[in-house]
Amino acid sequence: MVGIVIVSHSSKVAQGAKDIALQMAGDVFIVACGGNPEGGIGTNSEEISAGIASVYSEDGVVVLADLGSAVMSAEMILDSLTPEKREKVIIANAPIVEGAVMAAVEASMGMNLDQVLAAAENASKMVKVEREG
Repeated sequence: MVGIVIVSHSSKVAQGAKDIALQMAGDVFIVACGGNPEGGIGTNSEEISAGIASVYSEDGVVVLADLGSAVMSAEMILDSLTPEKREKVIIANAPIVEGAVMAAVEASMGMNLDQVLAAAENASKMVKVEREG
C-alpha cells in the first residue's frame, strides 16, 4: 500500500489532516509530521525522515507539504535517500487536507503510486463554491 506523509509547520494541522484522511479512508499508512523540535511552528527534518521511513514500502510514498520551507525540508530528506528509494518517494503538488484525503482514499483501494499521486494533485482542481458571472 502506498504510504502518505503530511508535513506541516503546525503539528495540529498535520495531525488534523491525518485524522480527516483516516476518517474518510480507513486503514491506510499515513503519518503526520509537524512543528519544530521545540514544539513551535516549523518543521523537523528528523521527524520527516522518520515519518517517511515508517510508511515506506516498495509501493512508494506520497508526501504532502503545506508551505515552501516544508517542501524544502522534505526535498532535503529525499535527496538523502538511496536512488532506488528516491524514485518511490514523491512530493505532491497538492493542498495538504484535500490532497491527503484523496490520496488516502486511493491508497486504501490499493491504487499504485502514480494513481495516488494523481488523486492528491487533482485535489487542487476541486471546485468548492460555484460563482456566478
